[in-house]
Amino acid sequence: MHPKVDSPTEVIPLVPDPPPRRRSTVKWLAGGIVVVIAAVAAGIVVTRHRASGQPAAPGPSAVETVKLERRDLSTTKQLDGSIGFGASRPLAGHTEATVTWLPAVGATIKRGQQLFRADDKPVSLFYGRMPLYRPIAGRQLVGRDVRIVADNLRALGYGIGNQPSVGERVTRTEPAPVASAAPAAGKAPETPPAAAKSTTVKVRKGDGVLTTGLIAAIKDWQQDRGLPVTGRIAVGDVEVLPGAIRVDALAVQPGSPANGPLMSVTSTRKVITVPAELGDAAVLERGKAVTVTLPDDRTVKARISSVGRTLAAPEGAVADGEPTMTVAVTVDDPKAIADLDSADVRVNVAGTTVEDVLAAPIEALIALTEGGYAVQGPGGLVAVKTGMFADGWVEISGAGLDAGTDVVVAS
Repeated sequence: MHPKVDSPTEVIPLVPDPPPRRRSTVKWLAGGIVVVIAAVAAGIVVTRHRASGQPAAPGPSAVETVKLERRDLSTTKQLDGSIGFGASRPLAGHTEATVTWLPAVGATIKRGQQLFRADDKPVSLFYGRMPLYRPIAGRQLVGRDVRIVADNLRALGYGIGNQPSVGERVTRTEPAPVASAAPAAGKAPETPPAAAKSTTVKVRKGDGVLTTGLIAAIKDWQQDRGLPVTGRIAVGDVEVLPGAIRVDALAVQPGSPANGPLMSVTSTRKVITVPAELGDAAVLERGKAVTVTLPDDRTVKARISSVGRTLAAPEGAVADGEPTMTVAVTVDDPKAIADLDSADVRVNVAGTTVEDVLAAPIEALIALTEGGYAVQGPGGLVAVKTGMFADGWVEISGAGLDAGTDVVVAS
């Protein structure tokens, strides 16, 4: 005979012993929470006494589910980089004169503007791929250096007239040497002076010709710049660089000779410099699209502009540090980093990509002690085969699974 129970009773589910077969202990990957999968027998309850007024135990909490998706997955290599203006390079003057003025550090100098002043005359910047190695003088002078002068004056708004076409032949007449003094009495006459020499040259691709129109343009430019109007450009009157420059540091002060290193300069466009190890070379190719994560967690599109081929020990590293090569990255929209002259960033380089695969959040995976993985679907555990892991998702395949299937995730 049961004793009389005056206090209220609480109904709790009874978890029976597992059936006599091998049990699988499974672990949720997220947070390392261990979950033991067991069937709960429906309708079996027991009673226990609880004190009057004690609150009832809360009911079972709802599980969180997500739907499987079909999506593209890519492995991503993250590299540390820094925003700056790239490597600096020295700039030297080539005129026999004295430096009388230098630009300020940080100044930007563009085509036609003065780089420095020598003997109080401006030395201007022209754009090009080779220096002026000889005087640009003498009508019908032909060469790529003449083309540099022609292209820059045209870009600065000066009319240079028509240039001879590629394949056309032009004749240049060299002036006759100055005759020497008459021989003294009783001495044999010296060799008679040579006559003026004419040379015919074929205009090649990339050549320019110092025509009458181009000489007139040089004179107009010289007058506008406050230079002696001669119609000729001497070595050192201009300096030729690939594009606009930013002054990074000065090497001399006014009063120094103008025919040596004067300053170091950089590009005006900001670049992201990445010291990459040799093992990363496989995914680093010039022109490859990447993304850059900025200090404020914004992500911007970018592209690898150059990949160095020289390995060097990391700056400030110990002797046994991994050697690195320098990779330059430029953002697609320079305005995105206009306010950052210096900052540490992350460069995200995509590696292998799989397209249109069934994927689940990594938190949905359950690791089985006997090996392999499963997900908890509407009908129970489903063993899955995993593929690529990327960006918090994992490629899976399993019986009855498809896009839109609900699976349980660890909360």
